[in-house]
Amino acid sequence: MAGRVLQPPLSVSDPLISDSDRSVRSDRLEMILLTPEQLDRVAAGDAAGMAAECDAAMGREWVDEVRGLAEMRARQVRERPSDAPWLLRAIVRDEPGLPREAIGYLNFHGAPSESGQVEIGYTLLPAARGRGYAVEAVRAMFDWAQRVHGVRRFRASVAPDNERSLNLIGKLGFVHTGEQWDPDDGRELVYELEIGPED
Repeated sequence: MAGRVLQPPLSVSDPLISDSDRSVRSDRLEMILLTPEQLDRVAAGDAAGMAAECDAAMGREWVDEVRGLAEMRARQVRERPSDAPWLLRAIVRDEPGLPREAIGYLNFHGAPSESGQVEIGYTLLPAARGRGYAVEAVRAMFDWAQRVHGVRRFRASVAPDNERSLNLIGKLGFVHTGEQWDPDDGRELVYELEIGPED
């Protein structure tokens, strides 16, 4: 692109990323923020080095599932560095007696909007579904957003036939507020949640 200058890539030591942003833990999971360099490697289909950096297995199924989104988020973080803490994370299972491995991914779509709202997106690999991991991961990320960044307003866009996601957002207390048309995913139901300071 002629005349366009991209921001230099963020690194693990970038001042836009605090220690509390790099890793978010829950009882059984760790949500690890991927650096632009890691996003590039995943987008290229290579997670071998990242597995060592995250001390977790990153299987071919996980890489294949996340690589398209990794490419998009790598571009986004270079164009809008302030989005960095909100973007793609590996959901790593860290549970006694089970292998430490990436079982899905989670991200917000970007930094908070002018109204202070962020939109969540998540995917678990099929073998990890039905065990409460998605609810646990999302709750941990909402807690992080509230505690570290003061964000209390959340949004989720869900396909009408995605029963698992509809069930999850119901458990979290989201309220249906409308619909939208996504050029890639088609019709989506829009849900919102506002968490009070005492929640």
